[in-house]
Amino acid sequence: MDKSENNMRLSVIKLVVSALLAALLFTVQVALGFLPNIELVSLLIIIFTLVFGRMTLYVIYAFALLEGLMYGFGLWWVMYLYVWTILYLIVFLFRKNDSVIIWAIISGFFGLSFGALCAIPYIVAGGIGAGLAWWSAGLMFDILHAVGNVVVTLVLFKPLYYVMEKLKSSVSI
Repeated sequence: MDKSENNMRLSVIKLVVSALLAALLFTVQVALGFLPNIELVSLLIIIFTLVFGRMTLYVIYAFALLEGLMYGFGLWWVMYLYVWTILYLIVFLFRKNDSVIIWAIISGFFGLSFGALCAIPYIVAGGIGAGLAWWSAGLMFDILHAVGNVVVTLVLFKPLYYVMEKLKSSVSI
């Protein structure tokens, strides 16, 4: 196999793995949708970023597209284009860290700030009052989101990280 065939094979593998990871995000988000802001998406994006690096951006945008296709492309959807990218960037900055406690704290702060980050399109569309009203109405959910993210990260980080590392090595990405 020459170098171009090998690169094409690697590109196809990355595409397939990215699509599967996006489908995983979407599936766990829908499956846990009945719980008030208890989710695995934040943890999985942290782990995907640590294991797969830049490929995670493809996963994030494919996930956002799936969300839009399922629920419609409303104003809420705009936030999915940047909120998960912000988490990716934070994780990228702290990628040398190997403490589950630090990842739990980062995930918790992300959950706590989620509503404020998501208020940005409402500020743009309706003014500061609309954004503040939207954000303040969801503060209790942000607190639940933060606590849920911390607990989920403390419990599932190591096993999910192990599984993703095995996936990465088994497909030679």
